[in-house]
Amino acid sequence: MIEKISGLYAGDKAGLVAAVNSMIDAKQPCQQLLVGTLAVEGDSQADLKHHGGLDRVLHHFPREHYSQYRRWDMMTGFKDAPAMGENISTVGLDETQVNIGDIFAIGEVRVQVTQGRSPCFKLNHQFGHPEFALAMQTSGLCGWFYRILTPGTLYLSDGIRLIERCSNISVRESMAIYFANQFDATAYERLAHCPGLAQAWVVNLQRRLASQKIEPWQMRLFGPDATHSDLSA
Repeated sequence: MIEKISGLYAGDKAGLVAAVNSMIDAKQPCQQLLVGTLAVEGDSQADLKHHGGLDRVLHHFPREHYSQYRRWDMMTGFKDAPAMGENISTVGLDETQVNIGDIFAIGEVRVQVTQGRSPCFKLNHQFGHPEFALAMQTSGLCGWFYRILTPGTLYLSDGIRLIERCSNISVRESMAIYFANQFDATAYERLAHCPGLAQAWVVNLQRRLASQKIEPWQMRLFGPDATHSDLSA
């Protein structure tokens, strides 16, 4: 499987989204990205607690998802890449085809898939719909993150080639397990032991198993004024 890159993006000038610092509108098209093990040169995160780190150096988002969200009438105005704040855009590769732990070669850079995107309320403001983040979480049209195994330079002309498949859990299935409304210890155990899964997700799944309950999601999905009390997480 070799896919072509349709866009590379980076940016480090934070703006305000819902009165909160955000890099979602900072990304600009690039011909190349200099990728290190911890960060991309000229690219940064406004919220280091919830973004970035070793397991989330690059965000890959399928470009065709924009048209799907437009068909669902989830966007105010026309939005296209890199409005999700992504670093890599492609057409033809989605969350059903990419598994947690997959190792890809993108030119000289080697990357590993760690998790799908956990959407937050900033997306609601970015796209002008109060339930955009919830729609992303429910649909699994979220893109995915990479950790960097071999640093180097990504070029717009590079292809994306699968080198090794380490698990049988797709990004889409991992989202369905992680964000299911019903507690499922068996599914959590299976996902937590998935090779390559982001450490933050492993820790959170273990915490759920220990407490026997799902953490609340309202704040992340709807912001500080969240009123959707019927959501468990």
